[in-house]
Amino acid sequence: MIANLIGGFVAILIGSSLVAPVSVEVNSAAQATNSSGQCPGAAGANLALGSNCELYQSSTWGATVLKLVPGFFALGILGIGIAVTYSSLRQAGVV
Repeated sequence: MIANLIGGFVAILIGSSLVAPVSVEVNSAAQATNSSGQCPGAAGANLALGSNCELYQSSTWGATVLKLVPGFFALGILGIGIAVTYSSLRQAGVV
């Protein structure tokens, strides 16, 4: 029982520490600026580096769906933690 709880705690710890890098990778996946900070196909509009150009210009709903990935990743980690805790408490006869 205690091994399951420790394993669940480690899974939550690792998963929660990965939420920020996953969010950064999702944001950089939508990023498409050249070295001068301009978006290709933006008619020469000088946009700041870090702006998500190409995906937002082609499909705003695609960018919105892509931004939901870190939230669902966090919900998955939460679900793993709840499942591991419930199963270990069930084995102990508490639940």
